[in-house]
Amino acid sequence: MGAASLTLNEGATARPAVNPWIIAIAVTLATFMEVLDTSIANVALPHIAGSLSAGQDESTWVLTSYLVSNAIVLPLSGWLSSILGRKRFYMSCVALFTISSALCGFALNLPMLIVFRVLQGAGGGGLQPSEQAILADTFPPAKRGMAFAVYGAAVVVAPAIGPTLGGWITDNFSWRWIFFVNIPVGILSLLLTSRLIQDPPDFRRRKWSETKIDYMGLGLIGLGLGALQVVLDKGQREDWFESRYILVLSLVAAASLIFAVFWEWRHKDPIVELHLYKERTFATANFLMFMLGFSLLGSTLLLPLFMQTLLGYTAEQAGKALSPGGFAILMMLPLVGFLLSRYDSRWLMAIGLTVLSFSLFHMTNFDLNVDFATVTIARVFQGLGLACLFVPINTAAYSHLAPGKNNAASGLMNLARNIGGSVGISFVTTLLARRTQFHQARLSENLSGGSAPLQSTLQGLTARFIQGGLDAATATQKAYAMLQTNVIRQATMLAYVDCFWLLGVVIMCLVPVVFLMKKAKPGGPMAAH
Repeated sequence: MGAASLTLNEGATARPAVNPWIIAIAVTLATFMEVLDTSIANVALPHIAGSLSAGQDESTWVLTSYLVSNAIVLPLSGWLSSILGRKRFYMSCVALFTISSALCGFALNLPMLIVFRVLQGAGGGGLQPSEQAILADTFPPAKRGMAFAVYGAAVVVAPAIGPTLGGWITDNFSWRWIFFVNIPVGILSLLLTSRLIQDPPDFRRRKWSETKIDYMGLGLIGLGLGALQVVLDKGQREDWFESRYILVLSLVAAASLIFAVFWEWRHKDPIVELHLYKERTFATANFLMFMLGFSLLGSTLLLPLFMQTLLGYTAEQAGKALSPGGFAILMMLPLVGFLLSRYDSRWLMAIGLTVLSFSLFHMTNFDLNVDFATVTIARVFQGLGLACLFVPINTAAYSHLAPGKNNAASGLMNLARNIGGSVGISFVTTLLARRTQFHQARLSENLSGGSAPLQSTLQGLTARFIQGGLDAATATQKAYAMLQTNVIRQATMLAYVDCFWLLGVVIMCLVPVVFLMKKAKPGGPMAAH
């Protein structure tokens, strides 16, 4: 179905007989579980490693393997849909995701779990682009903003609640249940999809006999994206380019992706339609979606880590502090969808970026004594900004594309967000580690032996420990240890402030970028993916 020039009358030919909101819920179920699985396993890694007799470093491949296969399938989803048919491809992805989730739960050792996670990531990679295309063809243009608010709720909220939910399941049941919970949802999604969804009348499947598979493009994209995802996921752990392993993979990723761009650009029947980037609005929307993933997952990593490592919160307490932000997004998304039918999406994006930026600047006021309410309010403020971004960016992205490009374009949009999230996580973890080292060195410079305040503090701590029953030597050692611990905590706090500040600056600089997009008529014929 045409993504740009579709009119209400034309769109009506593909409208389903059932209530379109039932279809929206049906296809969002599986997508929510897929996005949730990108983060839910994080907190369970120590339990997985212990249960399967694996090292902590080895167990991180449970996360990496999923992200790699997911990233490879995302840009290929449009091409695969054109061959299998969109409904059949979507149901195949749901089935693969559900079956591999069950296999992950029954895995007997780490290699088996990693293989099953690769399959799970491959199945999950096709869900989001397919859901976006299904929603675009199910709803008339004037209602697509509201429809994609439902999808946006799944994609934005799931990463935020994933670590908390994973921790709760692991603590109260077993790590295996973080995979088993996908099974009933997947079965329900399959049943609903088979009954409710049909390919639009003008959707034309390719015949296998007519299809010439671009093996070179497929290999280059798979190799490049796979290597890039491993680099982003393992870079900080391996000290980046100090590791020969990371250096080689970086060169492989760069060479493969650069060659893939030239190859796909010139190919008559490319697997990934890079020519879509010639359209200014779509290219700008992809960049903004990359940055949305960057800021969303980057800050989603920082806040729970800050609360648990510096404030002493449990995973459950950190989840309670963050959850109101998720509810704020849920409440705002329908309003944003409504506003899109009346106002230029560019202004909503500009407002969202400004609010998100100021929420990050507000977080630079955090200190080691910040209370629960302050963190919660800051997260709610951030949620309001994020809610004004996801749906408008997706809505504007396809407003000027040629007809029939929705499947290919949705894969590229989702790839931009996922890669942006991976870059964001790598960026903030690296920045946090490096700035902590920097501030620790600077603070330690002020702890010279001749400092009167230092000596006074040490004497006070030593006297307190002696009063507690320790001998003088042990009390002095504990006093120095406590002082060093405080220096590390202060240095880490300053590093978090640096991260929040830099993220705020980056987001604020994106506001002018929004207006590189072409203006689209509010509520007009646009495909919101």
